[in-house]
Amino acid sequence: MRHLIPSYVRVPVLFFIIAGLIEYFVESGDQPAFMEQPVILLFLLLILCVLIGIEAIVSSMDNILFQSLDEEAKARYLANANKPSKAVAWIQETYTNLLGSKPIEEEGEIILDHNYDGIKELDNNLPPWWVYTFYASILFGVIYMVRYHVLNADDQFVEYEIEYAEANRAIEEYKKTAKGLVDYNTVELLADASDLKAGQTIFEANCVACHKADGGGGIGPNLTDENWILGGGIKNVFKTISEGGRDGKGMVAWKSELKPLEMAQVSSYVLQFQGTTPAEPKAAEGDIWIDEASKTDTSETEVETPEIASEADKTVVSNN
Repeated sequence: MRHLIPSYVRVPVLFFIIAGLIEYFVESGDQPAFMEQPVILLFLLLILCVLIGIEAIVSSMDNILFQSLDEEAKARYLANANKPSKAVAWIQETYTNLLGSKPIEEEGEIILDHNYDGIKELDNNLPPWWVYTFYASILFGVIYMVRYHVLNADDQFVEYEIEYAEANRAIEEYKKTAKGLVDYNTVELLADASDLKAGQTIFEANCVACHKADGGGGIGPNLTDENWILGGGIKNVFKTISEGGRDGKGMVAWKSELKPLEMAQVSSYVLQFQGTTPAEPKAAEGDIWIDEASKTDTSETEVETPEIASEADKTVVSNN
């Protein structure tokens, strides 16, 4: 087997197999293992030197043994070395059988009587590989027709739509657990103490100069009252922090400085100021913001209440 694969193929293949195993078993994060741990690079270089050394030693030993043989033994050695292995011989034989061609010595058996200016025609059969492929395509066509046109199985368009829907569901499930992928449409109010603490740290580092530590407002508006210039609620606050305030006189956009999760954390912390009493509150700015979702829920409750009362009245009347 060694004589079938030259050394310039064996050495790189073995080297990359060893490197791949090291990369698989060594934890290195997003970087390759030899970059994360330079000692691995030294180890790989040592392995490469060892492989090259082994090849050189084995080749030298083969040459020494060959030179020690007599002429007859050398001839037998070279004959065996040039003789193809059983695997190679089987492949060659199979290839010849698949071609289905006649050797030149037997072409007289299949020559036709046609003669075109001395050019004769051979009656060769179709190559077996072509015939087998043709029969396989017929079988495939029959199975395909029965499956998709008789049994009405899902075709490629339906399969694409199913896989697309499954991929979207997987993305949505992933977004629920991946806070770092939130945006204006998916952000939700965070209530975990760790998130609020992180939001407080961001607020104190970037926002107190304009809004004060207690949210009472200074250059920026008061964050403790019910008035909002660009709308309240977690989505509007997140969008204001991300995209910035009013052109020319509002807050700068922080999307290039803060990650989505950090903006969600500081937005949730800002909403904690609602209803608190700052030391020096700034006058209210903007309009009183009412959560439309809460308003809709309240309206539905108010509509349902008279129906319940009317049903109760009907019961009283019927009892009388």
